[in-house]
Amino acid sequence: MSRKTERYPVKTANSLWHVYKTVPFFKVVKNFIVIQIARYTPILGLKNRMYRRFLRMKVGDETAVALMVMMDVMFPERIRIGANSIIGYNTTILAHEYLIDEYRLGDVIIGDRVMVGANTTILPGVTIGDGAIISAGTLVHKDVPAHTFVGGNPMRVIRELNESAHQRENTY
Repeated sequence: MSRKTERYPVKTANSLWHVYKTVPFFKVVKNFIVIQIARYTPILGLKNRMYRRFLRMKVGDETAVALMVMMDVMFPERIRIGANSIIGYNTTILAHEYLIDEYRLGDVIIGDRVMVGANTTILPGVTIGDGAIISAGTLVHKDVPAHTFVGGNPMRVIRELNESAHQRENTY
C-alpha cells in the first residue's frame, strides 16, 4: 500500500526553499509556539484543547498525547487522532515532506484505541486503523490495518490482534 499524498513539483531550488510559498510564515510561527508549549504541558485535557483550538486538529476524547510529541508544524490541521488513543513520548507526526524536486502533503488518520510507542515517526498520508499497536521506534511509512501490532524499520506486521476487549487485554 502506498501512502496517500498530494504531490507538488517545483522547478527551481529544492522545495523547502519555497516553504513560505506553500504555507504562510505567521501560521508556522503560531503553530511552532503552540506545539512547543504543548510538548511540555503535562495536563492532557489542556493539551488536547490547544491542539483543537489553535491548530485545528481533530483529537478524540480521552486521547493521551505524551510529553515531547512533535506535531506537524506546517499542516497540523491534516492530523486526526481518534478517541482513547495514546501517542508515546517523543513521537513525530508529519503531514508534509519537502523533497528536492517536490513537496508532498497527506492526511494522517489515527483511529480509536490506538497505541503508538515512544520515538515513533508517522509519515504523511498514513492511516492507522482502530485498535492498532505501533511498537516504540517504528517508522510508519504505510497504512496499518485495524487490530494489528506492527513495529520496526522497515515497519512490518508482528501479529494480528483480537478485537474483543476481553481478548485484547490478554493479547498485550
